[in-house]
Amino acid sequence: MQDPVSGFDYPVSWVERCNNPGLLELVDKGLAILTADGEVRKRGFTTGTTAAAAAKAAVLSLAGDDIREVTILTPSNIRIHIPVFAENGTGRCKKYSGDYPGDVTAGLEFVAQASPSVSSSETKLTFGPGIGIWDRDIPRYKKGEPAVSFQVMDEIRTAINEAIAEIGISEISVMIYAPNGVEVAEKTLNRKVGVVEGISVLGTTGFVEPWDDHLEQTVCERAAGAERVVLTTGRIGMRYARMLFPDHEVILAGSRLGTIIPHLTGRIIICGLPALVLKYVNPRFLENTGYPTVEEMTGSEFFIPAMHAAFEMYKTQHPDIRIVIVNREGEIIGDSE
Repeated sequence: MQDPVSGFDYPVSWVERCNNPGLLELVDKGLAILTADGEVRKRGFTTGTTAAAAAKAAVLSLAGDDIREVTILTPSNIRIHIPVFAENGTGRCKKYSGDYPGDVTAGLEFVAQASPSVSSSETKLTFGPGIGIWDRDIPRYKKGEPAVSFQVMDEIRTAINEAIAEIGISEISVMIYAPNGVEVAEKTLNRKVGVVEGISVLGTTGFVEPWDDHLEQTVCERAAGAERVVLTTGRIGMRYARMLFPDHEVILAGSRLGTIIPHLTGRIIICGLPALVLKYVNPRFLENTGYPTVEEMTGSEFFIPAMHAAFEMYKTQHPDIRIVIVNREGEIIGDSE
C-alpha cells in the first residue's frame, strides 16, 4: 500500500497490524496515514482547500440549488468530498483538521460570495476581510497582495472553473473572506513572516498532516530501519530530495528535526528549503542581520557566507550529518560537503 500524498510505501507489517479494513480504505485514498503500530490517523484539509470548497459551492448555488457537498481537486491531484453550505451565491465551509490536535485554525469558516460579473468577461477572484495581506515585499510576493500561495490560487481557480462548467455561466465574480480570520491569525506565526490583517491561505498538498508525539515515534522507526536516510522539512524539499538521493529513504520530519535526529545513528542527510533547515542548524541565524525571515535574506549578498558559517558551526558537533539546501526550483544552493 502506498500513500498517494507522500508516495511512501507502507511496510506490509504496518498494514497487517491494522485491524480495521474500513480505515485502511481512507489510507489508500490519501485521507489518512498509517502508523507503525497499525493505527490510522485522519488527515485534515488546509485553509486553501477550505477556501476552494467555499468558492466552488458559492458558484454552484447560483444555479438555484442549495449545495451541501462539493468535490475539490487538491494540489496532490487527489479529489476529495467536502461538506459545505451554500445558497443564493454564498458558500460557507469550515476547516476540518482531522486528527491533528494542535491546529489553531480548526473550525475556521471561509465564506465566498459569487455573482454574475457585469464589468468583465472573465472570472474575477478577490479576497476580503480576514484574509491576510503581505506588509512588505518579499521574494515571491509584493506588499499589499493577498497572502494566498500560488498552489492555493490554482486550487481555487480550478474549483471555480469546474463549477462554471457545471452551471454554464462564464462571467463570474467571486470574493472570499474569513469572518474570524483576524482573531485566528493572532494565534499563528503570520506576523513574524509578514502577513497582517488576517489569516494566510496556504497548502502545498491540500492536506493537513496529523502530527503528534506518536507520529514522531513512527518517523524514528522508519529512519532507524533504513541504511541511508534523508530528513526533509516539507513537501517541496521531499520532492527534490527524492530526485537528488534516489537510493535513500526520504522522510518528512517537518520542524521536528531536533527531536528526531538524536534517535538516529549512522550517516544522515538533511535536505530542504532554507528557512526551517537553517533555523534548525543555527537557531540564531537571523540575529543581527536586519532580516525578519530567512526567505528575505536569501536575496542578499550576506546569505551565502552566513549559510556556510552555519554549516561549519553545526558540523563541528555533528560531523556525520550532511546538509543540502535547495531552492523552490530544485537547484542546490548550499551543501555542507
